[in-house]
Amino acid sequence: MKILVFLAVAFAVQTAAAQGNNTLSFLIKNADTKLPVAEAKVSIKNSDISGVSDPQGRARLGSIPDGEQAVEITALGYGTVELKLSFPLSDSSERTVFIAVNNRVADITVNSTRTGREIEDEPTRIEAIDEEEIEEKINMRPGNVSMVLHESTGIQVQQTSATSNSQSVRIQGLDGRYTQILKDGFPSYGGFSGSQSVLEIPPLDLKQVEIIKGPSATLFGGSAIAGVINFVSKDPSDEPVTTLVLNMTSALGTDVSVFNSRRSKLVGYTLLGSANFQKAYDVDRDNFTELPATRALTVTPKLLFYLGERTTLTLGNSTSAQKRRGGNILAVRDRPSDINSYFEENRSIRNVTTFNLAHEFGGGRLSAKYAFAFFRRELETPTIDFRGSQFNSFGDISYGRAFGAHAIVAGGSFVFDDFRERSPGNVEPRNERRISGGIFLQDTFDITDRISVEGGLRLDRTRDYGTFALPRVSLLVRLTRNLSTRIGYGTGYKLPTMFTEEAETRLFKNVSGANGLKAERSRGGTFDINYRGAINDTFTYSINQMFFHTTIDDSVILRSDDDKIFRFSNAGSPVIARGIETNARLEYGIAKLFVGYTLTDAKAGYLPGTRRLTLTPMHRINSALVFERRENYKFGAEFYFASRQTLENRALTRRTGEIGLFAEKTIGNFSLFINGENLTDQRQGRYGPIVFPPFNAPTFAEIYTHLEGRVFNGGVKVRF
Repeated sequence: MKILVFLAVAFAVQTAAAQGNNTLSFLIKNADTKLPVAEAKVSIKNSDISGVSDPQGRARLGSIPDGEQAVEITALGYGTVELKLSFPLSDSSERTVFIAVNNRVADITVNSTRTGREIEDEPTRIEAIDEEEIEEKINMRPGNVSMVLHESTGIQVQQTSATSNSQSVRIQGLDGRYTQILKDGFPSYGGFSGSQSVLEIPPLDLKQVEIIKGPSATLFGGSAIAGVINFVSKDPSDEPVTTLVLNMTSALGTDVSVFNSRRSKLVGYTLLGSANFQKAYDVDRDNFTELPATRALTVTPKLLFYLGERTTLTLGNSTSAQKRRGGNILAVRDRPSDINSYFEENRSIRNVTTFNLAHEFGGGRLSAKYAFAFFRRELETPTIDFRGSQFNSFGDISYGRAFGAHAIVAGGSFVFDDFRERSPGNVEPRNERRISGGIFLQDTFDITDRISVEGGLRLDRTRDYGTFALPRVSLLVRLTRNLSTRIGYGTGYKLPTMFTEEAETRLFKNVSGANGLKAERSRGGTFDINYRGAINDTFTYSINQMFFHTTIDDSVILRSDDDKIFRFSNAGSPVIARGIETNARLEYGIAKLFVGYTLTDAKAGYLPGTRRLTLTPMHRINSALVFERRENYKFGAEFYFASRQTLENRALTRRTGEIGLFAEKTIGNFSLFINGENLTDQRQGRYGPIVFPPFNAPTFAEIYTHLEGRVFNGGVKVRF
């Protein structure tokens, strides 16, 4: 017995010695500025041992096993540094490590997948618009994010009103309700509030925009059928930051935006304020506005509490208010007559409050999120008075951890969405209440250095519509150092709602509610090949070729009956969207060229003739040529083309093309910018009427291209 006890004790001592009690400290600095780098991750590869540098750039690792170990140092926007060290060390003093700035897209760490991986290591195909590109789009349209999305391959910002300029976002030709829009991972921009969403998100506080195309149900719920767009806001840095943007347009618009952030050891904050003033704009002098008179204000504070090295509590709030009044120019200016009396006025207010607690323990990361959002909108014309309010509540808790070659994310979430119509005199309010809750599990498995697979399953339980099982799988294969391929497949669902693009264009007049229908179901996937290369370190290039396919069964459509009432129903045949996307990026010295091409073949069996979905160009090209010397100047040109589109009556529109020029000059803390959009003056009013009589109760043409035509803008950006 004594011998057994002795052997057990000896084994325990040997095991503890093998684990080691080595420690190592680092000072992480920027290779160019020699300043400390905060929030750099320092880790022992193939282990759970890791740490994060503090505001002074210092990080410490403990319990390092004896023997040769690979230490990896990574930070957002910097290249990766790897050190080979043999423990125990002969010199255990603090090591200073310099890491170089590297702004290539491949080094972007994405937030949406919750794995903390760089974008090139994700089996799920993700596109990222980085801060540099966002800065460029801010110069073009500081008031909202529509320009950020408009110029992305495969994304279409569709105008749904001729007078109020409301918009929806389409991916791969599918209706805007199939795209999940998030802000910092919170889904507070759908349903009743969807058509106003992109008009109420200023871009000045954005760090990056992450786009996942195709079914993405595991982490985001079944509504992410066409894809997910996640707007990721900036966190405060060690150095105080203040940015002010003043902008004016030839279309009688004025924008003022300010962003401020600061951080101490225990607390940090960011603050965004944005105001937009637009006068009624009638470019073709038909007495109807192409741009409505607009007053918009957004205030977005975010407060971060650093509760120790491993815990962060983030409290955020965003309040926005808008008034948009379009229609007959005399009515808009409060000088109506019997003939010139039509107006369309939208008054809206939105408030979103968010809580996010992140805590690292046991080698993993626990995240608990909660948000509640309120949206109220009043839509008024001489014959319509549609009013309603929407309350949305969202909760999510997840735990993610790496286990050797596996990265596991597990958790659950719930969504409560309640719309109440408050239109005066409405006998039967078209109320909607949608409640769902689900659990999910996702595993990202690095089978080898070249092959990674990501599998996920979500189970959602919904009120009135039953339970949905939503599997998803993605595969990444690194064929060579420069060549990789991804393939992904998943399913989704969408609960019926009356807030569709078709209902919005009719201003919900004579539109029935969407209750008593079956949920829409989808299946689809993407496949892409990506090649990146360089010649002599002066010329770099990347080419990505993607193929996509999505099928939606029981799609909800809107049709009029004999009483001229528009009613929703489930279609008996599917919607099928398929096509290809091609993206090419070339860089040589100060020059960058980007070209994107989209072929979209989107059809619905219930449509006559060619069965093509309305207002979806089969061919689209977007391109940009930019010359830039950092902190000095930037100028370039853009070109866009769209093929003919199908209208509701199955007629075809004309092809459209537009050219833009932009320039920016930086002098110290000041930047002067000027931008010309649509220099070819491409606008629908030049090719046919937009407004049809009688003009005191008009009808409008379907919108397939710009209404406002050529627009110049310019301003100043100041950084303190």
